[in-house]
Amino acid sequence: MMSLAIEKHQLPSELSSMARVEQLIDELKEKHKIPEEIYANLLIATTEAVNNALKHGNKMDKSKMIDLHFEFSDAEFCIAVIDQGSGFDYENVPDPTLPENIEKPDGRGIFIMKNLSDEVRFEEEGRIVKLTFYK
Repeated sequence: MMSLAIEKHQLPSELSSMARVEQLIDELKEKHKIPEEIYANLLIATTEAVNNALKHGNKMDKSKMIDLHFEFSDAEFCIAVIDQGSGFDYENVPDPTLPENIEKPDGRGIFIMKNLSDEVRFEEEGRIVKLTFYK
């Protein structure tokens, strides 16, 4: 039988929430014994997802919240980042490694998430990003 721990947190759509995400993940690392080799990827991918939810999803609207759901099982760590935006076309995100996109200041978040996570899924038109890390 797999043991499962679920934690839910809600953050306001403001830049100070980025520091809170790092704090939360540090606390979860201790509590759920997240291995060092997973921790860095989980931290970076999650902060990228929250940053996208903050800037692109909720468009820095302080009246909108970002929900974080952490699920920890014997086999994996799963983080869901949920915004209150209108979603986006996650099937057609420009490749940030193409020459025409290299100089652009943004557009790397999803690329980073996909490269650091074992699995990235988008749900509800992209309003939910699920990051999975296998133990």
